[in-house]
Amino acid sequence: METTKEERAWTSWLSAVLIGRHPKRTLGRIAVLVVTCVAVFNLLLPIRVEGISMLPTYRDQGVNFVNRMAYLFHRPRRGDVVAIEFAGHQVMLMKRVIGLPGETISFHLGRAYINGQPLAEPYVKNGCNWEIEPRVIGPDEYYVVGDNRSMSESDHTKGIAVRRRIVGKVLL
Repeated sequence: METTKEERAWTSWLSAVLIGRHPKRTLGRIAVLVVTCVAVFNLLLPIRVEGISMLPTYRDQGVNFVNRMAYLFHRPRRGDVVAIEFAGHQVMLMKRVIGLPGETISFHLGRAYINGQPLAEPYVKNGCNWEIEPRVIGPDEYYVVGDNRSMSESDHTKGIAVRRRIVGKVLL
C-alpha cells in the first residue's frame, strides 16, 4: 500500500507541528520545561497573608511565596520571615524569627531583649507595652513573632516554633 503525496505532506506537517523541524532541540526544550515546572511547583509554595500581625511589612490578603529550599544548607537566621506549619500545609503562620536556639528572650515595655540586650528591630513601626518574663529557647527551637506589635499581647500569635515545623523562608 503506497502513501500518496497528500498523505506524506500531511504527516510531514503534523510532525513539524508536534515535534518541530529539529527533534533533538525540541526534546531538550521539553526537558528544561519539565525540570523548571517541577522546581517551581515543588520548591516554591504560595502563601496568602490573612490578618494584620505582619503589618506594615506584609499586607492583609497579600500573596507571597515560600522558598522551601532556603534552609536546606543553613538554619533560620534572626530577622528571617518564615512560614510555619500550624495545621499541616493547609494552615500556616507567617512570622519573623527573633530568637535563636539557646538564647534567652524577654519583653520589657514592649521591647524585645535577647540575652539581656535590647534587640534592634527597624521593621517594628508601632510600639507596644508587652511584658514577657525571660525564657530560654531550646536547642531546636526558634522564637517567632509578627511585626505588628501594636496589637495586644493576648491577640498576637507568637512564641516557640520547633525547627521541623518551619517550612521555609518567605520571599519578597
